[in-house]
Amino acid sequence: MFWVPLLLLAWAIAGVAGLRLCRAAVREAAAAGDGAGGRRGLTLYEAAFLSGGPARVADLTLVAMARQRRLLLAHTGWATVVDPRGRDDMERTVIGAIGPEGQSPIAPVRKAAATAEAVRALAERLVRAGLAVREGDGRTVARALRRMRLAVPAVAGLAAVALLMPVPSPMPRPLVALWFALPLAFTLGCLAIARFELSPASPWASPAGQRLLASASRAAAGDTDDDRAYLTSVAVRGVHAVGEPQVRAAFAHREPRVEW
Repeated sequence: MFWVPLLLLAWAIAGVAGLRLCRAAVREAAAAGDGAGGRRGLTLYEAAFLSGGPARVADLTLVAMARQRRLLLAHTGWATVVDPRGRDDMERTVIGAIGPEGQSPIAPVRKAAATAEAVRALAERLVRAGLAVREGDGRTVARALRRMRLAVPAVAGLAAVALLMPVPSPMPRPLVALWFALPLAFTLGCLAIARFELSPASPWASPAGQRLLASASRAAAGDTDDDRAYLTSVAVRGVHAVGEPQVRAAFAHREPRVEW
């Protein structure tokens, strides 16, 4: 019965991974408050935060100002201020991060803007509205899913060891394989359920925020305002949605993602 400890270990791996996934899912559901029901839509900054966090808000602000010719983004990774009058808190934050000389590398500007008070205030508003999750909650779901995915090959590996070891056993090997199929089916079932019930693509948005993001993407697809649709694509997809090669090259000079 050498395979019994391996079976118990397989169940332990599957059970712990499943428990962590369930706890993460419960926390994500609890993060979705009731304040999102009366909202009509998302602003561009809100969509950017829910899609990519603080760094995405900074990226959107830079791209929007560059599109309006109030900021120049060079392919060398430098930003130059053309119009020093910011139209909102985020634009004023970016201009302030660039500095009094009116020119700065983009990477430190992104970092300073992403950690600014304007972004923190935006994040708090979204959390209170039930559209964003608190720090760490969404990333917990993503980590739990990764652990569940790792549990699948772990259980399969233990089953292979139990079946391939040349040790005589009173139980037929097909029956041993059937016992190991149970924890394997459990892990695969959890992954299948999570595929439809959880939305780990964005670690920032709650389920309500994910639904509004999907609505914003559909609205942008049918929007006759090219500028609004363009900026919505940048907010949801990031700088990968930027069509201008020079702007894309400017954002290639970046620092590691900023955590909120």
